[in-house]
Amino acid sequence: MDWVWTHLDLISSETLAHIGLSVPPIVIGFLVSIPLGYWASRSAVARSVLLTIGNVLYTIPALALVVLVPVVLGLSLLNPGNVVVALTLYAVAIMVRSAADAFASVSADVRQSATALGYSAAQRFFRVELPLAGPVLLAGIRVVSVSTISLVTIGALVGIPSLGSFFTDGFQRAFLLEAAVGFVLVLVLAAVFDVLLTVLGRVLLPWNRGLRPTAAARRVIAQQLPPIGAR
Repeated sequence: MDWVWTHLDLISSETLAHIGLSVPPIVIGFLVSIPLGYWASRSAVARSVLLTIGNVLYTIPALALVVLVPVVLGLSLLNPGNVVVALTLYAVAIMVRSAADAFASVSADVRQSATALGYSAAQRFFRVELPLAGPVLLAGIRVVSVSTISLVTIGALVGIPSLGSFFTDGFQRAFLLEAAVGFVLVLVLAAVFDVLLTVLGRVLLPWNRGLRPTAAARRVIAQQLPPIGAR
């Protein structure tokens, strides 16, 4: 344990780097998936196409995608933006399905009632459909959060600092304590993000407090992720 106390600065910097690589894909993936998921919930063709593309994207090995992104975008291989872009694609691939289920869970009667009350399409979306879809969206973003925090570690294989650096360095030196520290911190970060999202959901969705999750929300939480291949 002496290694931990003598390397607290390194642990702190790698943890912050990991958070910095995790937050953008989660946020951007969520924002991009809302309109795509809404479209998918209104069109069977769009749903089939978008979900198929999402499944295909998620089957691409993470390391291969991290290496492919700089080739496509013309970035340096060591640019952290490569990880952000790759994980944003994964986040969208997961979240589009959740968003589509979320908006599909809003009753057609509710939408028709909002229209009858004089709501415009935009007003109906922001005041009725989005709030009612909130619980399922929250379940989806929690899945995305855990997946993203886990996959950030892949960047260490191409030299991008994160908690994954403890894995690579620890295994190279046969120093299991260092690898274990990285493993535990990734688990802790995933748990912290999940708690923060849950608390945020309680703040933003006060009408949902104390209610049992909807069937759609339970499906999102229990749903198996698409095959992830050799990550």
